Amino acid sequence: MMVGARALRGAVALAAAALLAACGSDSGNTGGGGGGGGGQPAALEGRGEITFVSGKDTSGNMQKLIDKWNTDHPTEKVRIVELPESADGQRQQMVQNAQIKSDAYTVLNLDVVWTAEFAANRWVVELPQDQFDLDNYLKPAVDTAKYRDKLYALPVYGDGGLLYYRKDLLDQAGLQPPKTWTELIAACQKVRGLPGTENMGCYAGQFEKYEGLTVNFAEAVQSAGGTIVNEDGTPAVNSSQAKTGLDTLVQGFKTGAIPQQAITFKEEEGRRAFQAGQLLFHRQWPYQWALANKTDGSSQVVGKFDVAPLPGVNGPGSSSLGGHNFAISAFAKNKATALDFIKYFSNEDNQRSNLLATSQAPTRTKLYEDSELVQKFPYLPTLKASIEGAKPRPKAVKYGDVTAAIQENAYAALTGTKSADQALSDLQKKLEELTKQ
Repeated sequence: MMVGARALRGAVALAAAALLAACGSDSGNTGGGGGGGGGQPAALEGRGEITFVSGKDTSGNMQKLIDKWNTDHPTEKVRIVELPESADGQRQQMVQNAQIKSDAYTVLNLDVVWTAEFAANRWVVELPQDQFDLDNYLKPAVDTAKYRDKLYALPVYGDGGLLYYRKDLLDQAGLQPPKTWTELIAACQKVRGLPGTENMGCYAGQFEKYEGLTVNFAEAVQSAGGTIVNEDGTPAVNSSQAKTGLDTLVQGFKTGAIPQQAITFKEEEGRRAFQAGQLLFHRQWPYQWALANKTDGSSQVVGKFDVAPLPGVNGPGSSSLGGHNFAISAFAKNKATALDFIKYFSNEDNQRSNLLATSQAPTRTKLYEDSELVQKFPYLPTLKASIEGAKPRPKAVKYGDVTAAIQENAYAALTGTKSADQALSDLQKKLEELTKQ
């Protein structure tokens, strides 16, 4: 799911120590289902109408599934509450609702990176693990839904970054999709020698100062062999690998391999540029596949593109782990209905329906092995590998501060207001403050 209307997507695993220290307080109403103490989670009770809080339903399939639920459950109807397209705006409104302990929101469609924050603050309730067949879900997706080994959400949408590329142009140039940044730049130079492609943009991702930049920065660092925070919780962006990763993006802007206008790109701006035939390569989430193949005149690249793993420094790169988890607000009424609705929305048939309607990544493993689906969506094996090899964003109670620091310094480097060395030095210091016990 994309960062924004769908979600976004990741940075790295933050320290368990930071998490434990930050969530030691018992403040916050658990709403009758916090499950903070150990043993079985509290029973989820109450039936009746609920709300489902999410980013905008751009496909219409979300409403379609809810309409079916409402027909089958006339006394337990669900109403969608649509939040802003921006992931940052969605999180802000959900946090504000939780802080005033409002029961206006019932089921929350959380970006995977928010689950730990909401669980640690007791804004969402623990879910009964034994009521979900978690063995049939992608393990990295399940891990994002847990906090302190307890389940606080259910992964409904997965996501991994993919390299969209103009297959028709690479074929004309006699090239295979690039596995490294060096191969990508060389491919751009060769394709620009073809008639009518002289002014074509080489590569774009998500570089506006928002969550998508955190994702792209993390992928650049990971794909150079670095990490933002080590497994022991210590920030590590002052490494040569992190500098190599950031320099890849900085030099991309300086040399024109990344068009200057891409500094304003979120998912949708980049998607429109790719669909207009303005980009040879585009880092994007799976949802773009269906939209770029639409035959209604909105896409100029129908049947002309394919996907590959993201490039790295010495070989294929590493995606950030994206996706969305469904959780139940601690302050909501009718939690029993909410639990049943999450089970309904995440079942295999409905995940299949969502994949067919939106090309978003399912979280159930069997769907990646379905021959009919693979025939329709040939990128599924590549996507599964992307998700299984993806690095998670931080399970951090202070995630908002962490991602803001990443965005500020990465953006400064890309726009030239800081050198890459200074940006990483400043980011290292800030992360050390944020992860301090």
